[in-house]
Amino acid sequence: MAQEEKRTERLHKMFLEYLQIERNYSPYTVQSYQRDIADFILFMTEQVIDSFDTVQYSDVRLYLTKLFEQKLARTSVARKISSLRSFYKFLLRENFVNNNPFAQVSIPKAKKRLPDFFYEEEMSALFRACEEHTPLGQRNKVILEILYATGIRVSECCNIRLQDIDMFLSTILIRGKGNKERYVIFGSFAGDALEQYINNGRREIMSKYQKDHDVLLVNARGGPLTPRGLRGILERIIEKSTLDGKIHPHMIRHSFATHLLNQGADLRTVQELLGHSSLSSTQVYTHVSKEFLRKTYMEHHPRA
Repeated sequence: MAQEEKRTERLHKMFLEYLQIERNYSPYTVQSYQRDIADFILFMTEQVIDSFDTVQYSDVRLYLTKLFEQKLARTSVARKISSLRSFYKFLLRENFVNNNPFAQVSIPKAKKRLPDFFYEEEMSALFRACEEHTPLGQRNKVILEILYATGIRVSECCNIRLQDIDMFLSTILIRGKGNKERYVIFGSFAGDALEQYINNGRREIMSKYQKDHDVLLVNARGGPLTPRGLRGILERIIEKSTLDGKIHPHMIRHSFATHLLNQGADLRTVQELLGHSSLSSTQVYTHVSKEFLRKTYMEHHPRA
């Protein structure tokens, strides 16, 4: 391998270590950066560009053209450019390059797609589809109750440990993206489901398969439940319900936020509960809420 190629790979690796150690990014996020930078390195090889320091703005424009020719979604292109902008910012800070050719590149933002959500009566149908007389049925009820009561992500739900739950204060300690911690609140329905599952269903499963760990949610053999397993459970709950159409588990998180706003909760509170670092990430739900109000008005006002 040529000296410049070795240097390129070394800088790539240094940046990934920086993301892991200093920024504490999740493995999934680091992998995304890795793919985006590796794709650009391949482009550099094709264009006979020797090093990151020799990349010019014109090269970046050519790379953008190549991405759009591949029919990539605008969001995918924007993510790649953002990754490379951050990468060059790191190189500039460490004095490995003299300029950031991605600093002035901007991708016109596409119109945000409104998140899908369940109406309240649809959530009721999901709860009715849960069995409560079996250990696994009690677990499934807990999953649904927690996701709807707190708005946490599927991965965050799988990471809950018994000691993270405070039944007296009705709170759960959640470790979110980048290992950021926050407390979420749950209500009486989720509390009742938790007590039934922990004291009965979970204990029975753990005893049957002689397991001993502190992860709240377990699979059919007592091991920790994975995000993939949890999504499969939600899909089966949906299949048992009376609901139709294309449905994904993240809709429960969307429903949590939308229903809170519809009932008068302020945006800042919803932002904190969702674990969004930026208020702009939460603002999309105000559009959903306004659409709900418009629909209600048009259906019920006598002169609409």
